[in-house]
Amino acid sequence: MPQVAIRTEGLSKTYRTGFWKTKPVLALDDLNLEVLENEIFGCLGPNGAGKSTTLKLLMSLIYPTAGRAEILGKSVFSLEARRHIGYLPESPYFYEYLTAEEFLAYYGSLFGFAKAELKSRVDHFLKLTDVFHVRKLQLRKFSKGMLQRVGIAQAILGDPKVVFLDEPMSGLDPIGRREVRNLILQLKREGKTIFFSTHILNDVETLCDRIAILNRGKIIGSGTLNELFDQEVSRVEVVISGIPADRLRELAGTEASVSETGSTSRLELPAEARVSTIVAGIEQASGRIISINPVRQTMEDYFLKLVGKPERRATPRSRD
Repeated sequence: MPQVAIRTEGLSKTYRTGFWKTKPVLALDDLNLEVLENEIFGCLGPNGAGKSTTLKLLMSLIYPTAGRAEILGKSVFSLEARRHIGYLPESPYFYEYLTAEEFLAYYGSLFGFAKAELKSRVDHFLKLTDVFHVRKLQLRKFSKGMLQRVGIAQAILGDPKVVFLDEPMSGLDPIGRREVRNLILQLKREGKTIFFSTHILNDVETLCDRIAILNRGKIIGSGTLNELFDQEVSRVEVVISGIPADRLRELAGTEASVSETGSTSRLELPAEARVSTIVAGIEQASGRIISINPVRQTMEDYFLKLVGKPERRATPRSRD
């Protein structure tokens, strides 16, 4: 049975804002979660939900107002826990006039590796993150996606058991996002635990074993995707051409919704509707069926149902 890699109990954080630091803002409220070894765990939520605050607490970069957090059974403030973690912040600062090779060699030297082992590790992780071919190039000449890959190489250089990534796909183009997703999956195959925060819902569906949804500092949903929302067919979409929308409404009945786009119409039916009967009627009326698509609830549907449009609240600008 998998062991718990990350555990929080009653973890809370209140910031003081205003000129005299007298106004309390609750950024994280009684966070209780468990992340198992060798799973990809996604922490998601809107801006200001508490995602980055959670990561900073787990990294012991800030102190909690209340509660506790453990990594591999040790307090996040212990050296033993810190030996086994890697971290990529949302907006990392790199020494841009160093090459990728020099940058990783500098970080690797902090682990106290012997010269030969350090060279071997740097080469290995440059290849793993697919930047070996540009290892002599200064980081200031790298694209955002390439910098993210170098950042992940830095995070895993010490071969950590647990890897924390704060918004790793933020600002990336589709190719860069795919490359980073593939890297995260590779880390899982190597037996590592990955905890990442994101607001890109498609990445959650693609990558995560389990997720937690934060809103206003509290968990409002947690578990596997199958546990959290129903992925059964909820409705059926039929795309038709060659028939007026008014006639389509007559054939489909009052339970269906019809929309027109150019020369085609889209008919949305409840999952329990007699689709074959309606399709036969459309064909008899000289309509042409282009496609019939089962529609399932998506991560976006579930997320918006839970979060909706929360009222804006004052939060420290860079702390979410």
